[in-house]
Amino acid sequence: MEEDWFPFAALGAVALVAALAAWLGDRRRMRRSRPDDVGFMPWTAVFFWATLVACVSLGLALRAAL
Repeated sequence: MEEDWFPFAALGAVALVAALAAWLGDRRRMRRSRPDDVGFMPWTAVFFWATLVACVSLGLALRAAL
């Protein structure tokens, strides 16, 4: 029972990496040389939801650890 925080921390870390990848993808999309080329990945939405999951999961991990 002492490591109840670990699943939340692992999920938060994975979501944080996904948010970083989405942020880099969105930055790359905004700076492309041919703006008429459309992509299929909604980087802004992916970034938003990954950041939300990371904040909630890491907050729950911190709460469970203390």
